[in-house]
Amino acid sequence: MGKNHKDISMAVIRRLPKYHRYLKDLLDKEVYRISSKELSAMMGFTASQIRQDLNNFGGFGQQGYGYNVEELYGEIQKILGLMASYNTVIVGSGNLGQAIANYTNFQKYGFKLMALFDTNPKLIGMKIRDVPVFDIDELQGFIDEKQVDIGIICTPKEFAQDIADKLVKSGVSAIWNFAPIDLKVPEDIIIENVHLSDSLFILSYLLNNQE
Repeated sequence: MGKNHKDISMAVIRRLPKYHRYLKDLLDKEVYRISSKELSAMMGFTASQIRQDLNNFGGFGQQGYGYNVEELYGEIQKILGLMASYNTVIVGSGNLGQAIANYTNFQKYGFKLMALFDTNPKLIGMKIRDVPVFDIDELQGFIDEKQVDIGIICTPKEFAQDIADKLVKSGVSAIWNFAPIDLKVPEDIIIENVHLSDSLFILSYLLNNQE
């Protein structure tokens, strides 16, 4: 048996989406069996790292056989919670909010976009991929009525904390924040900050420090 999932380090958890992605590619290519060595060559993790990571969740591999790709993919989907479904809303319906709304893969994995919200009268009443944009004043009532799990923040940074407070007060369990600010939320709220500029600045550093 694997460990209690609460004992698993965030470093391992953060590698799981990459396993999920590569295993999905293998299934799409009708590859149903793979060794840790072959996975290692594809993913850039060492074979022993892969074995250690996957041993956290139970014994998947068999000596001399490797991993059953379909079984492992299914298990990682379960571990990541992708067998559940989550009601989500996006606050901020500008370019970034619309881009996320148009990303259909989320729906495939159980993230159901219920609505977008904005303050801009030109956007209110529009539909993005059949999902309506509402006035921000309707946010709390909507979340309460529809039992929204995840709030996605795509607003300018000066509005983001206020929106986070509203989302928390309305009863969301998790926030996915794209505003360039680290938000303060209660300990029982799960938050994932995605700072796009951080990633770009790392790229800039690497470009400037090439041998």
